[in-house]
Amino acid sequence: MKTIRFTCMILATFVLSLSQSEVQAQDSTNYPTLGEIVRLDPRLDQLIDKDAKIEVLSSGFDWSEGPVWMGDAKDGFLLFSDIPRNSVMKWKEGEGASLFMKPSGYTGVTPYGNEPGCNGLFLDPQGRLVSCEHGDRRVSVLTKEGGKRTLVDNYMGKRLNSPNDGTFKSNGDLYFTDPPYGLPNRYDDPRRELDFCGVYRLATDGTLTLLTKEMTRPNGIAFSPDEKTLYVAQSDPKAAIWKAFPVNQDGTLGTGKVFYDATESVGKLPGLPDGLKTDLKGNVFATGPGGCYVFTPAGELLGRISTGERTANCAWGNDGSTLYLTADTYLVRIPTKTKGRVGPAK
Repeated sequence: MKTIRFTCMILATFVLSLSQSEVQAQDSTNYPTLGEIVRLDPRLDQLIDKDAKIEVLSSGFDWSEGPVWMGDAKDGFLLFSDIPRNSVMKWKEGEGASLFMKPSGYTGVTPYGNEPGCNGLFLDPQGRLVSCEHGDRRVSVLTKEGGKRTLVDNYMGKRLNSPNDGTFKSNGDLYFTDPPYGLPNRYDDPRRELDFCGVYRLATDGTLTLLTKEMTRPNGIAFSPDEKTLYVAQSDPKAAIWKAFPVNQDGTLGTGKVFYDATESVGKLPGLPDGLKTDLKGNVFATGPGGCYVFTPAGELLGRISTGERTANCAWGNDGSTLYLTADTYLVRIPTKTKGRVGPAK
């Protein structure tokens, strides 16, 4: 069985590498699988079925990231970033993967590092696609009339490092992280204009507020369902943690606390704390060393969706009960018994 699955994945990689600008034929739903579900607490059975499998939907990407579901459960599709290729890819059931947009995060005319494209993708309250762009060092929105509009590209006149991921509060405020990963030389890049990595809020009136600069490498970001807590991942191998910040009534953050510390797993398992999402019950699904961790709202680790790959990000799709994951060169998914929010913040 392992030989068959391995062969299927190699064929999928070969097919996609032939042409990322053409729709890949997909006349079967008999997907290969990879990884396993690591169950550490019996409560995980309430969220992920014991027989659930991690399905490989497509492969052959350089570094897949930032998945977001577009449209309804039946006729919708998934968008995700391939950062090194400066592209946004589209995957649709029955059609496979195709190129959706290029360039995605860098519009310059000279080479710009190994990760020039966009990273996190998500929807604004109007349902428009918002991108955290590495190369152009901004957060942008794709207008329905065509073309992009810059939402924010500087803090107090200094260019942002390379926006990584974001989320909207139901009132329309945008919260996002700004580590240096998109810069050609990252933390030591001479292009840096800010000497810190921030977590920000862009209010609906255009005011940009630095919420905290205490995190060395802020990455994934998501609200609890009641929006009283903001979770932020830190992809620092020396302090691979997730923090939980209380959200004040004015939208600023209170004193954060460590939600979970995975530093001891760094180097032993592939990956670092990266993207994250919450389900409607407040459970946290967070990519980190060894796959996607599943936490209770209290920070108790129930288990891990172990892909065996560096797993960058996750997103709810279809009717909200399917979890899509970008895992290095792969796009995978797993059915769940819970649901997350699909669509723009409301």
